[in-house]
Amino acid sequence: MNESILCPRFEKAMALFSQRWTGLIIYQLLSGPRRFCTIESSISVSGRVLSERLKDLEQKGIVKREVFPETPVRIEYSLTEKGKALAPIMKEVEKWAQSWLSSEDLN
Repeated sequence: MNESILCPRFEKAMALFSQRWTGLIIYQLLSGPRRFCTIESSISVSGRVLSERLKDLEQKGIVKREVFPETPVRIEYSLTEKGKALAPIMKEVEKWAQSWLSSEDLN
C-alpha cells in the first residue's frame, strides 16, 4: 500500500495555523501594527492566550514586538517580512470563506 507522506514543512505550517486564534491574530496584523488591547478586543481572545500566541509568533519570526519608550510605555505588534508573506494565503482563505460559507455555517 502506498502511503502518502506529507512534506514536513507543510505539516509544521499547518500545526502553526491550527493553534486557536493564530490565524485571526495574523489576519488582524495584516492591516498594520496593533496594540495588544486592540487585538484582544477585536477578536475577543483572553489576554493570557493572546500573550502566549504573540510570544510564539515572535519566536517564529512572524511577529515583531516594538516597545516605544513613552510614558506610559506603548507596545505595538506588527508582521515581519516572513509574516507579511502570509498575506496571499490569508486573502485566499477570506475569499474562500466569502464564497463557500453560509450564515448557517457561522453558528
